[in-house]
Amino acid sequence: MKLPVTDLIVFIIITLGNVIFGASFFIRNKTSDQFTSGGGKLPAWVVGMSIFATFVSSISFLALPGKAYVSNWNALVFSFAIPIAAIMASKFFVPLYRNLGSISAYNFLEVRFGAWARIYASLCYILTQLMRTGAILLLLALPLNALFGWNIKTIIIITGIAVIVYSMMGGIQAVIWTDAIQGIILIVGALVCAAILTFNMPEGPAQVFEIASANHKFSLGSFGASLTDSTFWVVLIYGLFINLQNYGIDQNFVQRYMTTSSEKKAKSSALFGALLYVPVSLVFFYIGTALFSYYTAQPDLLPGELKAAGMGDKVFPHFIVNGLPTGITGLLIASIFAAGMSTVSTSINSTATIILSDYYQRYFNKNASEKSSMKVLYISSVIFGFLGITISLALVGVESILDAWWSLASIFSGGMLGLFLLAFLSKKVRNIDAAVGVILGVVVIAWMSLSPLYFTEGNALAFKSPFHTNLTIVFGTLVIFLVGFISMKFFAKKETQSN
Repeated sequence: MKLPVTDLIVFIIITLGNVIFGASFFIRNKTSDQFTSGGGKLPAWVVGMSIFATFVSSISFLALPGKAYVSNWNALVFSFAIPIAAIMASKFFVPLYRNLGSISAYNFLEVRFGAWARIYASLCYILTQLMRTGAILLLLALPLNALFGWNIKTIIIITGIAVIVYSMMGGIQAVIWTDAIQGIILIVGALVCAAILTFNMPEGPAQVFEIASANHKFSLGSFGASLTDSTFWVVLIYGLFINLQNYGIDQNFVQRYMTTSSEKKAKSSALFGALLYVPVSLVFFYIGTALFSYYTAQPDLLPGELKAAGMGDKVFPHFIVNGLPTGITGLLIASIFAAGMSTVSTSINSTATIILSDYYQRYFNKNASEKSSMKVLYISSVIFGFLGITISLALVGVESILDAWWSLASIFSGGMLGLFLLAFLSKKVRNIDAAVGVILGVVVIAWMSLSPLYFTEGNALAFKSPFHTNLTIVFGTLVIFLVGFISMKFFAKKETQSN
C-alpha cells in the first residue's frame, strides 16, 4: 500500500526530529555523571513523563489493544496495582537510593549481602532488558510492515540502530527529554484514535458499547480462586509484584530518581509517571474493544487473514493504515515509534550504566578516568543495542508478543524482589541466608518456567507446574524471601544453642 505524502511527512518529521533532538544532547554530555544522571538537575515533571513513557512502550500501544481485541479487559487489572507499587516505592525506596548516593540500584545488595548479590541482581536485570528490548523492537516493526510491506527484520535492524545512535550520543538527558516529548505524542495519538473509532461506528458511538457488552469484552476476568487461569486475582498479584519490582528496584526507574535535584522531586516524578499510566492504559484497552466492535459491525473491512486466531496484534496496525484520515495515520505510526524508542533508549542507557558502575569501575578500574568511563558507556550501549536487535529478530513469529514478554519478564527477573525485600525488611538476615533463599528461589523459577516444555505427557505430567506462568515471579520472590528469613531464624537458634 502506498502511504499518502501527508502521512509520510508527519511520520518523518516526528521520528527524525526525535532522533536529531536526542543526538543534540551530545554537546551537554561530556562526563559519566552527565551521561548517567544528567548531573541531578532535570525537572521533576520531565522525569515523571519519562517514567510514564518508559513504562508504556509499544508493548502497551499495540499489544494491549491486541489483547483487548481478542479477549477482554482482564489484562487491565495489571494497571490497578501500579499506584500501590509507586506509593510504596516513593515512601521506602526513593529515600533509600537517594541516601546511598549510588547510581546503581544494586549497590545496596552488595552493602547488605556481598558482591555475589549485586552480580546476581544486575545480571537478571540485563537479561530482562534484553528481552524487553527485543519484544519492543518487534512491535515497532509491525505497523511499518503493514504499511509498506517492508521486511520486518529489516525494519527491526534500522530502527534499532537509530535508537542506539541517539541514546549513545545524548545519554540520560537525551533519553529523558525525548521520553517526555514522545509521551505527549503517544497520549495525543491514542486519544485521537479512540475518538475516531468511537464516532465512526455505523450506528453511532453507542454501538461500540452494545457490541462489546454483548460479547463480554469489558470483563475483568474470573474472580475465582484458580491459580491456573488468568483470573482477576492472578493478574492483580502479578501486577503488584512486577510493578513493585519496576518502581522499587528496576535500574530504569532508580536511575531517574537520581536525576532530580531533591528527594521530594524524585518522589513526585515517580507518582506522576505511575498515576498517568493508569488512565492512558484504559484508553489502550478501549481502543482494542472499539476495534472489535468496529470490525464486528463492518466485517468486510477486515481482511480474511486477520480474522484468524493469533492475529490480534496486527489488527490495530491494519486500522491505523486503512481506517484513519490522511495525516492521522502518520501521527499514530509516529506515536508507536515514539513509545518504543523511549523504552529502548532507556534500556540501552541504564544497561550501559550498570556495566560501568557494577562491573568496570568495581572490578576492572576502580579509579577510572572520565575518558575511559565514557568509552565504556559508549561501547556498552552499542553492544547491548545490537544484542537487543538479535533477540528481536529471534522473536519474529511469536503468536502473542504480550504473553511472550510477560513470561520472559517473570523468568529473567529471577525473584530479585525477594532478595531486595530480605535486605530491606530484615537487618538480621545474613549473606548465607540470602544465598540459600536465592538458590531455592531460582530452582522454583526454573521449574515453573520450564515445566510446560518438558513435562508434557505420560508420567511426566505429575511434575508439571499447576500454576499460571504469570505467578513465576510471585513464587520466586516469596520463596527467596521466606527461605532466607527462615534460614536466619534457624541458624540464629542453632548458634544460640551452641553457645
